[in-house]
Amino acid sequence: MNFPQKTREEIKAEREAKKAAKAAAKATKGKNVSKVASSNNNVKNVSPVINSKISEKSVERDVSKESDNKITNTDIKNKPTAVNCDISEKSTKTDAVTVKDSQPTREVSKENTTQSSNIGTQSCTPEGKSKEKIGEKSKAELRAERRAKQEAQRAAKQQQLLAKDNSKTKEPIKPCVETKSECVVKKDVIKNVIKEDPHQLSLFKHLYHERESSRIAVAPINLNIHPAIIRLGVQYESKVIVGSNARCVALLAAVKQVVKDFEKPAQADFVRGLETSLQQSMVYLHHCRPLAVSQQNAMRHLKWQMTRFSSLSDEKAKNKLQGIIDTYISEQIQLAGKAISIKIREKISNGNVILTYGYSSLIHNILVEAHDAGKQFRVIVVDGRPWLEGKEQLRRLTKHGIECSYILINALSFIMPEVSKVFLGAHAILANGAVMSRAGTAQVALIAKAFNVPVLVVCETHKSSERVQTDSIVYNELGDADELVNHQSNDEVKKSLLSNWRTKKSLNLLNITYDVTPADLVTAVVTELAIVPCTSVPVILRIKPSEI
Repeated sequence: MNFPQKTREEIKAEREAKKAAKAAAKATKGKNVSKVASSNNNVKNVSPVINSKISEKSVERDVSKESDNKITNTDIKNKPTAVNCDISEKSTKTDAVTVKDSQPTREVSKENTTQSSNIGTQSCTPEGKSKEKIGEKSKAELRAERRAKQEAQRAAKQQQLLAKDNSKTKEPIKPCVETKSECVVKKDVIKNVIKEDPHQLSLFKHLYHERESSRIAVAPINLNIHPAIIRLGVQYESKVIVGSNARCVALLAAVKQVVKDFEKPAQADFVRGLETSLQQSMVYLHHCRPLAVSQQNAMRHLKWQMTRFSSLSDEKAKNKLQGIIDTYISEQIQLAGKAISIKIREKISNGNVILTYGYSSLIHNILVEAHDAGKQFRVIVVDGRPWLEGKEQLRRLTKHGIECSYILINALSFIMPEVSKVFLGAHAILANGAVMSRAGTAQVALIAKAFNVPVLVVCETHKSSERVQTDSIVYNELGDADELVNHQSNDEVKKSLLSNWRTKKSLNLLNITYDVTPADLVTAVVTELAIVPCTSVPVILRIKPSEI
């Protein structure tokens, strides 16, 4: 019978296996067999209450067909799942004859078949470790060790979370050692303690989250915030000061007072200390109400100017910064409004009917100055809920003797055929030419476009923004939904149909502050520089200094 020739690598492996088997036999002299038997007896007597799980080891041995002296290599696979338990790992190499003598309970198949046995041991103390040396750990063993460490870390983190939660309620801490699925359930319960408002629209969830986070994390009033800033934040939140220009002027006036009363902290730079104080003030004001684009541009301009004060003394820096604030208010707001009024006055003819929406301080000044210049025209004030700002516009225009009409936005299509021009204010003008203004402006521009009525948007360049926005969903400011409910009726019998809207699960109210008017609905934008189309807004951003 011809035997297949063995390769050189196989011969070397057999020799090394024989040497290892001889050395192990001399060292142990049959002691390992008794230890394995005693460990097997101990496994049967172990109580199931112990938290550490018994490690399972699978020893696989392949017996060669050609030679009885070929030694099999065993792969030990450990799956430890217990915490604080040292798991013994063994790698046993022995002859097929020795395996038969030491393990009588193993099932031996016929010739040319694979022989396998499973030996289960448990040792939670260092004394249980095997004295046999392992040459090199396999990849499976390394993976098992990493899994054991990860499971131990997860169990420790879960116990810490449970300890924090139970410390508040003074309940006994229950270790999370039952099963993995139960731990996941407990985590989900902890996360879902705070329930979301069922009346929140899923499309605007990011806006709800931003508003709630700003209300929860309101900066506490401390000595670092100037009283003028605190007073201004209350006025913002209660809607006493509204409008981009009015809010910007009020902010700069408050910052001027902060600069005047600022005292440099010990061992600190004046500019850095003032920047820190202003940063805390801006965070507080943002919590009261999100800052407008005009406010952000004004503060960016001030910070850029403050970087040039490194060589000045504290008093000179204060005086110069106060002068810069006065110059910004004068040039960017007041003089810019006058320049826009002069440019747009040429577009007003005698007998024109001008339509405006809501209240805009710039449009109010334009109409008053045009009336004082002898222009004969009529104004239609369109208003919309919930703020009804058009009433203030109507009151101020009629006070100057201008003929006015007042309608709500739902009657806009009936009055639009007799309108000559539409003047609209702006909260900001974006880099793509879109106009961001109070909610309802886009509807007015759309109906005017349908009736071929020119739409002129008046906006100073300090309201220009480099942000690009195509809709009012990505970024907006959410108001209180209860403001949409009509509570103006004094009769207790007659109540609004929306007074109990929160009791109806299928009814949701959304009060957004701004909307975005596309550039194709606007005829032109009137700035202090020129009357330009909306597509030329990037030119304005390039002409204006980056710090303004």
